[in-house]
Amino acid sequence: MQTVTQLSENMKGNLLVPTDLKPEGVAQIAESLNLLLADIFALYLKTKSFHWHISGRHFRDYHLLLDEQAAQIFAMSDDIAERTRKIGGNTLRSISDISRHQRLRDNNAASLSATDMLAELRSDNRQLTGFLRLTHEVASGNDDVATASLIENWIDESERRTWFLSAALHES
Repeated sequence: MQTVTQLSENMKGNLLVPTDLKPEGVAQIAESLNLLLADIFALYLKTKSFHWHISGRHFRDYHLLLDEQAAQIFAMSDDIAERTRKIGGNTLRSISDISRHQRLRDNNAASLSATDMLAELRSDNRQLTGFLRLTHEVASGNDDVATASLIENWIDESERRTWFLSAALHES
């Protein structure tokens, strides 16, 4: 358990915003949102990389699918960062910040089959859904209804991406 001094040290640079959330709650929610933000950036970059490098029989369909999914994932980043700031928290500031906080694994392989790419993205989106649920629990546990509400929509989007990737894999 952190002391008030440690919490204030961790929250340096946070905005003083009018919120009825407790400072400890803000710290927990902001930390959880930053982990989520790092995962979003990692998944976005992996999805775009696979979009650029995918090949094979269904190239056009997969290329368009991954571009659409990458755009949806990237759109979440601004909402996550702005929500963190709205409650008075700090956000990630650099690529190294993302690297230190991300839970999803990078893939720097020079060559992967389309099937391997889709399977990995399906797995990552499933993991992301789990991370979203954990963040929802943190937000709900701290009475942050607005953050919890945003996350509910993102869970639905993540499940949809997983579904589409599963359907594409079923065919390939």
